[in-house]
Amino acid sequence: MSDETVALSPTSWVQDQTKRILETGTTEGIEVVGAPIVLLTLRGAKSGVLRYTPVMRVEHEGKYAVVASKGGAAEHPTWYYNIKAHPEFELQDGTVKKTYAAREVEGEERARWWERAVAAFPNYAEYQTKTDRQIPVFVLESK
Repeated sequence: MSDETVALSPTSWVQDQTKRILETGTTEGIEVVGAPIVLLTLRGAKSGVLRYTPVMRVEHEGKYAVVASKGGAAEHPTWYYNIKAHPEFELQDGTVKKTYAAREVEGEERARWWERAVAAFPNYAEYQTKTDRQIPVFVLESK
């Protein structure tokens, strides 16, 4: 992925977070509401452009969960569609970068990962109460 330019978020606070990660080379110390994040490098579903996407850090036994909450909005975040279209991408946790394959989970598996996600970032529980959609959860496994 290093031979292509990667676009920053148009949202200023997300852009600031991403710039700090790129400047320091680590996600360590970068938090949202006191919780750590990881950095995804996703390919746009429509544009094909690579985009940096910081998300909450939900890790368990070397796997990660990515929660498409969008703060409890009625619609999925744009990056949900990017992952659906291009499920293999780079994740950076601290200084470690690896390629992962994402799959959306359902049923019991989703329930286990949802519990882990809420433990890592309690706001997810509140976000679910704000929307009629079931907030999607992806599990990422190292390639």
